[in-house]
This record gives sequence, C-alpha cells and structure tokens, in this order.
Amino acid sequence: MTTFVDRVILHLSAGHGGHGCVSVHREKFKPLGGPDGGNGGHGGDIMLLADPQITTLLDYHHRPHRTSGNGSPGQGDSKHGKSAPDVILPVPVGTVVRDQAGELLVDLDRPGMSIVVASGGRGGLGNESLASNARKAPGFALLGTHGFEGDIHLELKVVADVALVGFPSAGKSSVIAAVSKATPKIADYPFTTLHPNLGVVDAGGVRFTMADVPGLIPGASEGKGLGLEFLRHVERCSVLVHVLDCATLDPGRDPLTDLDLILQELENYPLGDDQVPLTERPQLIALNKVDVPEGKDLADLVKADLEDRGYRVFPISTVSKAGLEEFLYALGELVTEHRQKMVEAAANPPRIVVRPRAVNEAPFTVVVEGGTEGPLYRILGEKPQRWVEQTDFANDEAVGFLADRLMKIGIDEELFKAGATPGAAVMIGPGKGQIFDWEPTLSSAAELMAAPRGTDPRLEENTRATRAQRKLSYHERMDAKARARAELEEEKKAGFFSDDD
Repeated sequence: MTTFVDRVILHLSAGHGGHGCVSVHREKFKPLGGPDGGNGGHGGDIMLLADPQITTLLDYHHRPHRTSGNGSPGQGDSKHGKSAPDVILPVPVGTVVRDQAGELLVDLDRPGMSIVVASGGRGGLGNESLASNARKAPGFALLGTHGFEGDIHLELKVVADVALVGFPSAGKSSVIAAVSKATPKIADYPFTTLHPNLGVVDAGGVRFTMADVPGLIPGASEGKGLGLEFLRHVERCSVLVHVLDCATLDPGRDPLTDLDLILQELENYPLGDDQVPLTERPQLIALNKVDVPEGKDLADLVKADLEDRGYRVFPISTVSKAGLEEFLYALGELVTEHRQKMVEAAANPPRIVVRPRAVNEAPFTVVVEGGTEGPLYRILGEKPQRWVEQTDFANDEAVGFLADRLMKIGIDEELFKAGATPGAAVMIGPGKGQIFDWEPTLSSAAELMAAPRGTDPRLEENTRATRAQRKLSYHERMDAKARARAELEEEKKAGFFSDDD
C-alpha cells in the first residue's frame, strides 16, 4: 500500500460561467420599462494553498479529479446569478506546481502561499448591463465562458534545514533516529530508505528539521538508483551533512573516496539560476560508526585530511552516542547563521519593476496560414477569443454586436494589412476555432438602425432592387423586345407568313 507520495497529476475542471438574461421590464402603467436582464454568476476557481499541517500528496493520489461549481444564470427583474464558491486544495509546504508542458507555475515554499491553478468561467452580461444611449433595449445577452479544463503536475520537495547525504547503508537513518523522535526503517542492506524522513532536532535551544533521504550512488545525477529521488529533496536544505561510513566492508570504499563521489554528483545536479549550488552550501562531515574498533582507527586516520580540505569533522556513533552533542551544536550554529541571513534578505527585498503595457500594443495578432482552398487568416488574442465564446450566434443582434467590438480594436485594418480580401476565411482562436467569411463592409451603425430586438439589418439579405439594377433590367427587356420585332420582320420577308394570315 502506498504511504508516501511526492508526485501527483491533478485533473482539474473549473466551473463555467452563467449566461446573461434577456428580459424587458413589464409593469402596468409603466411604459418603456427598459431592459432588466441580470448578469450570470462566475464559475468557481480551483486554488492550491500551502498548508504546514499537510505532509503528503496521498489524498490527491487517490482522488486526482477535482472540480468546482458552475455559476448560476441571470434572471429578469435585475437579478444577477450566484457565483460558485472557490475550491481550495491544501498541499504540503514545498510543493512545486507545473503545467502540462512542464513549465514552472509556482513554488509553494512558504506557509500560506496560494495560487489559482484553474480559473472559473466568467459570467455573461445581461441586456441591462449592455444597454447604452445608442442601444437602449438590447435583444441579446452575453453567454458565460467555460472554465479551465486540464492537468497540472504537483511535485513535493522536502523543506528542511539540514540534509543527510551519503552512500546507502552509511547510517543516515540511524543518525536521524538517534537525534530526533523520527522512526525510519533501519536495516543492514542498501536502499532501506525509499522516501524522505523528517525529524525535529533541539540543539541548545535551536530547533531545526533534519531530512534523511535515499542513498546516493555514482551516476545518481543521471537517474541511477534513487539518485534523483535523493537530490530532488536536497534542493531546499541550507546545510549538508556528509555521513561517511568508517566501517564499510565493500572493496574500493573509504571515506575520502566516498566524499569525492558524493561531491561530484552534487555538482552535476542541475539547479535553477536563483538557487545556490549544492557544493557551495555550508557542509559538515560526520564520520559514522566509530564504535567499531576498525572504524575508530580509520576515522582518526582520515580526519586530518578532511580538515585540511576545510571541513569541520565530527566522529560520531549512533550506538554509543559518542560525538553527537558536539555535532548537533555545530549544526545549530550553521542553521542560526543561515536564518539570520534570511532575515536580513527579507528586510531588504529586491526591487520589483512593473512595466506597463504599451498604449499602442494590439490586443491580438493575425497569422496567415496556407491551405488548399486559399489562405486562412487566424486571429489570436485573449479578447477576441473570449468575445466569440460569449456570442450567441443564433441571435443576429449579438453577431452584430460582436462585429462592432472586433472593428473597434482594429481587426479590419490588420486584416487589410495582412492581404485579406472580402470573403476570405478568418478564424478566431487556436485549433478548431470559430471561422467566418470576412465582410469588411459591415459598418458600426447597428445602434442607429431601427429594427426589432434580436435582429441586425446589416446581416439581413436585402432583396429590394437598386435603381441601377432596375434600370439595367428595363434596358434588358427593351432589347429583348427589339430582338423579337427584328426576328418577326425577318420571317415576314422570308415569306413564312403575311399580313392577311
């Protein structure tokens, strides 16, 4: 049975927004009541919250599908729809959130941090909110938009002050069991530790957390053994403790060789640009198993060499407790120094530069795509895509309103610049978006045209002939009569008939 989970894929489905309402106020003795359709409610968001009381992602491993409620539609009498409540998902502190493409969204490394990972749909506006001086009684409303649907990846990285690193069976689990209340699995075979263990240590009034992580072997930075599982949980630790086995019976193993191999793997592990390399963090060396006579002799032999390299070395024994007190006090000093540096850094936060959006920046882009039936002009942008989703294409007035909105942001001008001609195929949105036959002759004068609610004269097919068409039809009829008279005259001259006939 799974007891520890540090990687989870969440399948999220945020709520949709409610549709706006089309309504006209009707009351006795009150003519021209005007529109009173309310707005639709917003769909619920799905949020992640860093909670220090949560230590594992096990709950999301068993229930990865999470949803939020939909917004209620608007009603008449200016009644707005109810927005759905947000869904808050608590996760452990130290959870890294990534999207489907693997891009980092946020690192929840502090308690109380939160992020909206699935935005709910926006509620559509009712005709009361769409009314203006030019369009006093709209016969349409905007539809609610769909909420986010997709996957996000959660990865838990242990947040601890001290990390114990070393080869498998070096005694890391024994160290954390000896200095804290943690009860990790301890055995005489390698890779006993399959997941991180945390323990709280009290050293002279300084309390800090210590992490026992899976053992390291050569090639761990490339994924061999449990190396990546190990190194991933060391990223957040401020102090590293190299636990070296002084009583190993494996051939070719000694504390100096083990240390060199561990440092090589720490150096090869990639980190972000804003993170301190693992080899540059404060480090201590614990020569473990000095209770064994051979281990004590080996520790005395290599201690001077390690100190010449600049390390503080502590021979310890988890069985006899020898050297543990001095070892813990030294760790407490390093942790205190790091915390003081963090406090000083928080007192002088980096300057945040906010660059406003350029006033002439277009809210969309036009991309020309080739096709068998001619070029396709694709329009990509948050506003046009949202407006298309909000439009009820069964309502001509709503379609005309969409045309007005697109014209105001300069889509017609950009299509002309891209080489589009009347009747060209225009698609709004990525993938299989909404496709239109572009007609730039549509003017933005629907508000000035008298028409029933829900209609737009610009979209109606005008069957009335123009003056030029009537004149052309008259001349065609006269020419046909002239040709008929000429044919009769020719037949008469040929003797086919006479006037007496």
